Amino acid sequence: MSPVLVMFVIFVLFTLVITAWASARIKSPRAFYSANRSISGFQNGWAIAGDYMSAASFLGIAGLIAFFGFDGFMYSVGWLVAYLTVLLLVAEPLRNTGKYTMADVLSFRMHGRGVRAVAAISTLVITLFYMIAQMVGAGVLINQLVPNLSFDAAIIVVGALMLFYVIFGGMIATTWVQIIKAVLLLGATIVLSFLVLAHFGFSLGNFFTAVSKIHGTVKDAAGHIIATKSLLQPGLRYNGHWGPLDLISLGLALVLGTAGLPHILMRFYTVPSAKAARTSVAWAMILIGAFYVMTTFLGFGAATIVGKDNIGAHITGGAAIRYITTHPKEAPALNAKLKRDGFIVPVKNNNASALLLAQSLGGELFLAFIAAVAFATILAVVAGLTIAASSAFAHDIWLNIVRGGTGHEREQVRVARLTAAGIGVLAILLAIGLKSLNVAFLVGLAFAVAASANVPVILLTLMWKRFNRTGSIAGMLTGLISSLVLIAISPAVMGIDPPEAAVRHLIQAAPLFPLENPGLVSIPLGFLAAILGTFLAKDAEAEGNFAQLTVRANTGLGAEV
Repeated sequence: MSPVLVMFVIFVLFTLVITAWASARIKSPRAFYSANRSISGFQNGWAIAGDYMSAASFLGIAGLIAFFGFDGFMYSVGWLVAYLTVLLLVAEPLRNTGKYTMADVLSFRMHGRGVRAVAAISTLVITLFYMIAQMVGAGVLINQLVPNLSFDAAIIVVGALMLFYVIFGGMIATTWVQIIKAVLLLGATIVLSFLVLAHFGFSLGNFFTAVSKIHGTVKDAAGHIIATKSLLQPGLRYNGHWGPLDLISLGLALVLGTAGLPHILMRFYTVPSAKAARTSVAWAMILIGAFYVMTTFLGFGAATIVGKDNIGAHITGGAAIRYITTHPKEAPALNAKLKRDGFIVPVKNNNASALLLAQSLGGELFLAFIAAVAFATILAVVAGLTIAASSAFAHDIWLNIVRGGTGHEREQVRVARLTAAGIGVLAILLAIGLKSLNVAFLVGLAFAVAASANVPVILLTLMWKRFNRTGSIAGMLTGLISSLVLIAISPAVMGIDPPEAAVRHLIQAAPLFPLENPGLVSIPLGFLAAILGTFLAKDAEAEGNFAQLTVRANTGLGAEV
């Protein structure tokens, strides 16, 4: 058995033991959803870091930095700064006013099934987006290291393990898997960064001098090269007329989106007090900050040591990628036709850069260790996402809407487990269909949906007395629908129609919306709809509950313990 498989098996067996231990402690919805609120602030900080440092960070950001340099690093900056929003605005109020889900906070002020139903739907959509990115990362990882296992089979394996953790171990198992994963990932990143610096004689000057000699190409809308730039210069990814706006849109989505991610918000319900929630965020910021600083060494190290031309395989670009990867038997003929006619656009599998860097610096054994850590990363994150999605359905829709808040506890846990299975299967199918996209880019889209649909409503619920049910529903639906529609008609999904008539019928039309990330438009729309909806209707009950919400949010009086 290869070293890679040995380390995979060791990690999986270890986490299965944790799951078995946790399953004996799942006797109520409180244990399943919030680990009986028994996680300390320090432990939860590590778990949040484990939940946040996903495949998008370890695989996707490293690849974006390797190929786009300065522009790729903007993802790291956005995700790091985002926790300031969480710390200053939502961590403590959410812990004091909620029970298991984001919808609990909204329903504290605005009673009625509509608000809770829309909040649950928003949670399900956002978690699905995020899960797809992790599944794609898992497929890339395992397919790179175990060639005999197909991409689709790799995704199915990860999905099956994820469901086992959640269905049997609940939040207790998920939390400890996330803590272990965070320790392993930080340790692996420190070692890999150390090896990169050792390669350059522990001289940052030598390191960045080498990076400055690596260049990328800037292309126009037609795919023609119009300039070359060093990786240290901005403009390799965000260039042209729409480039600056796209970067601003990405920044807005990343900075605000974290405060609306259901699986991150849910972590604040696992701690015993608001003080522990603040402590959680403080530790998470330290750990996450250290990690994202080190992604610089991962990305630039891959570009200089491995070489951009050696990262992944050349595949045809544009929307043709999606056709080729889902129709492998036709790929050779279509590739040959595109190449012969001069319409091939080389794009590398930039999700593999950190793995190849590990192999170059430490050999096969170190590659096996890094791969196992990345695998642990993916399993931990998808487990957190799955439990957030299942809780949204079981607690918000089934218990509070279908059963009117009177369902039996065992029934609620059973529904949550069945929902986890359904969500997992759907995520696997969608990931197989979107396998060609960069995982950090996919997660960026999930952040945009969260920032558009959830953040406006959360902030206005906590801070605006007049805010009401109509505004909540209007804000969430507008933010959710507008972000999804804009993503569907953006370059991220539609691609660019090439001039070659032989493949024109395989490719979708040119994008109708010019920005890859919709945040710049959809986030203001979410706020605007929430405000206009509030002014269109009067809700004395919601206004009357604001004082009680404010006292509870700021003092913890009456909060769940």
